[in-house]
Amino acid sequence: MRVPTMLSEVDELPSVQLGDYVLRFELEDLTPFGRKVAQEELRETPEIKAQAVEELREMLKAQDELVVPSDNEAWLVRFLRPCKFYPKSAYELIQRYYQFKVKHADMYMDLSPSRETNIFKQNILAVFPNRDQLGRRILLIELGKRWKHKEVTLDEVFKGCVLFLEAAMLEPETQVHGAVVIFDMDGLSLQQAWQFTPPFAMRIVDWLQDAMPLRIKGIEIVNQPKIFNMVFALFKPFLRDKLRGRIVFHGTDRESLYKHISQECLPPCYGGTVDAPRVQGEQWYELLIKCDNEYIAINQYGNVKAMEEIRNKKNKKK
Repeated sequence: MRVPTMLSEVDELPSVQLGDYVLRFELEDLTPFGRKVAQEELRETPEIKAQAVEELREMLKAQDELVVPSDNEAWLVRFLRPCKFYPKSAYELIQRYYQFKVKHADMYMDLSPSRETNIFKQNILAVFPNRDQLGRRILLIELGKRWKHKEVTLDEVFKGCVLFLEAAMLEPETQVHGAVVIFDMDGLSLQQAWQFTPPFAMRIVDWLQDAMPLRIKGIEIVNQPKIFNMVFALFKPFLRDKLRGRIVFHGTDRESLYKHISQECLPPCYGGTVDAPRVQGEQWYELLIKCDNEYIAINQYGNVKAMEEIRNKKNKKK
C-alpha cells in the first residue's frame, strides 16, 4: 500500500502492540487542531500550499545537483511547513539538508534501523507515546547514569536521533507542531563528559540550526550536575540566539519543567501523570525495523554523485 507521506510502499501501517496500547506512527492527514495551527503559524491554506508546492517543484527541476522526489507533493510539503510555505526558504533548507549529509557521510551512509541495533538495545533514547499540550512530539535522551559510554558512542546516539527524527518528519501533525527534546543528564560522570568534543558539539548544533527539516521548539535539560557546565561550554560558541533561547536548564525543579511541558504530558519519573507505558528501546526498534525500506528510499536521494564518490574512496582504502 502507498502512504502519501512515505517514499516506500508498505504492506500495512507499521505498529507494535504494547499491552492495551498500540505504538504507531501517525501518518493520517492533519487533525482540526493541526489545520488551525498550520494556518495561523505556518500560513498554510489550500491556495498558498498549491502555489508553494508548484514553485518549489520548479526550482528543484531547474537544478541538476540533487536527486529528489520532486513529483511527490507530501515530500515537498515536509520541507515547506518548517519554512512557513516560502518556496525559496524551503529550497535552501533542502540544499542544506543534503549538504550536511555529504559533509557527515560517515554518519549518514546507508543509515537505517537494521544497521543500528546497538543504540536501541541501550535504551537511552525514547519518544513518548503521547504528545505534549501543544501537540509536539517529545524525544527523551538519557546521557547520565543509564548511558554506558564504553558500549555505545555519541556517534551512535546521534544516528539514533536522526532515525527517530526522520520518522517524526513523516507525520503531518509533527511537521506542523514540531518536537521538544528532554536531555536527562542525571548522574553524568567526568568520564562521560570527556566523550563530548568540539567537533561533535559543532555537528549537533549545525544539524539543529541549519539542516533539520523539523521544528525543534524546545530543548529541556533536566537533572544536570555541575559538571554539565563543562559539556555545555563546548556547544555555546556555535549557538545562535534563536536556538539558545529554546534551551532551558531545569535541574531538579519540576515546576520549571512544567512551564514548558505540561505535567499531564509527562511520565511519573518526572512527576507527571501520564499512565502510558514507557516504550523500551527494543520496542522502538521493532517498530522502526518495519520501516527499514523507507530509510533505504530516503538514502537514494540527495547529492548522489558526491555520496558515491565518498563511498568509492572508502572502498579503495579497504
